[in-house]
Amino acid sequence: MSSDRSSESWVGSQVQPGESASLSVTVSEGYSGTEIMTPVYVWRGIKEGPTVSITAAVHGDEINGTGAIRHIIRQKPFELNSGTLVLVPVVNLLGFERHSRYLPDRRDLNRSFPGSSEGSLASRLARSFFDQIVRQCDYGIDLHTAAVRRTNFPNVRADLSDERVAPFARAFGAELILDGKGPKGSLRASACKIGCPTIILEAGEVWKVEPGVVEYAVRGIRNCLRHLEMVDGQPVEPAFRIETKTTKWIRATQGGFLEFHVSPGEMVEKNHPIATNTDLMGDEQNVIYAPRSGVVLGMTTLPSVAPGDPICHLAFPKKGMFKKVEKTVSKLGDDSLHERVRDDLARNIRIVDSE
Repeated sequence: MSSDRSSESWVGSQVQPGESASLSVTVSEGYSGTEIMTPVYVWRGIKEGPTVSITAAVHGDEINGTGAIRHIIRQKPFELNSGTLVLVPVVNLLGFERHSRYLPDRRDLNRSFPGSSEGSLASRLARSFFDQIVRQCDYGIDLHTAAVRRTNFPNVRADLSDERVAPFARAFGAELILDGKGPKGSLRASACKIGCPTIILEAGEVWKVEPGVVEYAVRGIRNCLRHLEMVDGQPVEPAFRIETKTTKWIRATQGGFLEFHVSPGEMVEKNHPIATNTDLMGDEQNVIYAPRSGVVLGMTTLPSVAPGDPICHLAFPKKGMFKKVEKTVSKLGDDSLHERVRDDLARNIRIVDSE
């Protein structure tokens, strides 16, 4: 595939085929009037091909993706034969510097795209980035983590009704794909709307660069580039794939201190105990059960809860698929990436057997 958007000129700098360059995009001004510069790394293959953006930290505290992009820039884990990679380790630099999800105006950048040149700080920053980067790309992969005090097992989110998005999303090689258009104002939804098929990876926690998540992200990015014939080889297929629109947050019914019985990525059958709610002396108050069979998409990492607090995010496979996937998972070796990531994500959560 050859891109009609590809260009040797990026933000005023020439990047020739086979070369790479560290550049900066001016997206706004700070309170002192100085320019806010977002670092961008442009890597071009020898041959013409698609232009693909890899972005991270649209939410400034979600830096697992930053670690994955830095790994690609520094280690070059694959050879780029054709097309252009546009790597943005941190989109929301103002939030990143404050270790915050949000911008200084308390707005969510990922609800502000495509933005407006006459709007709020968030809207102006979104518009500047969207015009200078997103509009120049043919595809996009946006890297995210769970929100604060939560963790996510790696999952891709994509609009599978879009005939250009669906094969790109499946090529990533994730076991879990959540089907949906994405929130209004998100980078993903806004990019897809202008004809730039974009997917997101949700994986891990805020404020961390987790090795298993970085490995998972880099493998998925390589798979997508193989799908676009920018990198040699065929995409690595996952051991199983669940595509679903149906998920549910299981919430606490009363306050207390939780003892968890499941971990991220675990297959749980209907009525399986998710957590036991205890008082501060450890006496049981109630047990929270899975309402139906599904996979643990994400969960809280904070054991103390109030009534209504989210505890566990379950994704539900299509009817008849659960047992088949459960059997496949039971055969995976401990050295598989799926199991290693599960173990890594569970290490910050105390999990006990249910009685």
